[in-house]
Amino acid sequence: MKIAAAYIRVSTEEQTELSPDSQVKLIREYAKKNDYIVPDEYIFHDDGISGRTTAKRPGFNRMIGTAKLKPRPFDAILLWKFSRFARNREDSIVYKSMLRKLGIEVVSISENVGDDKMSVLIEAMIEAMDEYYSINLAEEVKRGMLEKISRGKIVNAPPIGYTLKDGEYVPDENAPLVQRIFNMFIEGQGYKTIAVKLNDEGYRTVKGNTFENRNIEYIIRNPVYAGKLRWTPGGKGSQSHYHSDSEVMIVDGTHEPIIEPEIWEQAQQAVKEHKRRYTPFSRENPVKHDYMLRGLVRCSACGATLVSSLNGLQCHNYSKGRCTQSHYISHTKINESVLEGLKQALNNTEINIEYRTVKNITANDNTEHLLKREYEKLDRIKEAYTAGIDTLEEYKENKMKINEQIKKLQSRIPKQERKPSFKGTYSSLCKTIEEFLETAKDPEVSPSMLNGMLKTFVSKIVFSRAENKVVIFYYV
Repeated sequence: MKIAAAYIRVSTEEQTELSPDSQVKLIREYAKKNDYIVPDEYIFHDDGISGRTTAKRPGFNRMIGTAKLKPRPFDAILLWKFSRFARNREDSIVYKSMLRKLGIEVVSISENVGDDKMSVLIEAMIEAMDEYYSINLAEEVKRGMLEKISRGKIVNAPPIGYTLKDGEYVPDENAPLVQRIFNMFIEGQGYKTIAVKLNDEGYRTVKGNTFENRNIEYIIRNPVYAGKLRWTPGGKGSQSHYHSDSEVMIVDGTHEPIIEPEIWEQAQQAVKEHKRRYTPFSRENPVKHDYMLRGLVRCSACGATLVSSLNGLQCHNYSKGRCTQSHYISHTKINESVLEGLKQALNNTEINIEYRTVKNITANDNTEHLLKREYEKLDRIKEAYTAGIDTLEEYKENKMKINEQIKKLQSRIPKQERKPSFKGTYSSLCKTIEEFLETAKDPEVSPSMLNGMLKTFVSKIVFSRAENKVVIFYYV
C-alpha cells in the first residue's frame, strides 16, 4: 500500500466541474483499486479559486510545502483532471519537475496517459489545451464585461452607500455616511482624521473591517457616487484606477447619484491639492529605511510596530487610522533612550528576560517528526485492516515492526533538559550588551549591523509616549 495525497479544486469559471465531494469520492475509488491510501490530512482543497496561477491557492501551496518534508510524506498526488493542478504550463512544468525529484508523481485519475514515452507528449497536449481554454475564457469574460459597461450596466459589486437591486445600484442606509465623508474632506480633514473618527463611532467598511486611509481615498475618488460607472479592463485591483495612463473606462450610469456634481468637483480639486502638498519624496532629506531599531519598537497602546515616519518612528496602525494614539518619536530620542536603557540593565537584575529553548534539530526536531510519521503509519495499517486490504496476520506483523521503531525513536529523546540558572543567564546577557554598546560607539558601523546585533538578544522594545519611557524585553 502506497500513501497518496489528493488535490481538489473547483473554480467559479466553469459550470461543468465536479463538486469537491464528487472529486474526493472518485479519487478514493481510484486509490482503492490501485493500492493507494489517501489519509484525510493529505486531502488539500482550493474551492472557488482559479487555476491560472498558484500564488493565490493556499491549499496547493500547503500541499507543495508538505511534499518537501522528510521523510517523504506521500508517493503520489491524485487529481480528478490535470486541469485541477494548473491551467498554466509554466507552473505545471515547474511543480511537476520538483515533485518528480522528490519521488512524487502527479496522477490524473480520469486522463490515463500511460507510462511510456508517448505519455509525455499526451500530457503536454492536455495541459496546452487546458491553458488555451483558460485564456480563451478570460478573453470572453473580458469582452462581455466591456460590452456591458459600455451600455452603462453594472459589472462590479456595490460600494459602501449602495446596494444591488434588480441589477441596479440603489442608495442604502450608508448613503448619508458617504455624503458626510465628502463634506469632511472638503472642509479640510485628511484621510487619516476621517478614518479615525469613523472607527471611533463604530462604522465599518463593506467587509466589516476598520477604515484606513486608503478606504477613505477610494470613496472620495470613486465616480460611482456622482452617477458614473468605472472599470479598468486590464487593471490589477482598485489602485489601477488612480493612474492616468491606465485604461480606465468611465461612463454614465443609470443609478441615482449620492453626491451632487458641485460637491464631487470640489472633492476632486481637494484631492489634487492634497497630492500636491504631500507628494512622496518631497522632503529634502528623506529618511532612509535602514535604522538601528527597525522592527523592534512596539506601540504601548495597540502593540503594532513603530515604523519610519518623517525623521522618526510612528505607530503603523496610527498611520493607517487604526490606532487612536500617536506614538511619534524622533530617531535620535528613541535611540538615546534605548542605549540608556541598555546601560542601566548592566547594573539591574530586575529586567524582563524571556528564555529561548535551543533545540537539537537532529536529535529532537527530526526525531519528533519521525515519531509522528510512525504513529500515522499505525493509523493507516489499521485502516487497511478495517477495509479488508490486509489480513489480521499482516496487520499484527506490521504493527509489531512499527512499535519497535517507535521505541527506538523514543530512546533518542533526552529525558530531561536543564534550564540555565538566572545568574549564568544574566552574566552572559551583560557581556552581550557590553559588546553591543562598545560597537555602537563606532560611527563607521552601519545601522543595519546594529539592528542585527540587537535582534540577537532583544525581543521587543515597548514605547509609551504618554509616560515618555521605553521598556526593553530581552531573551537568552
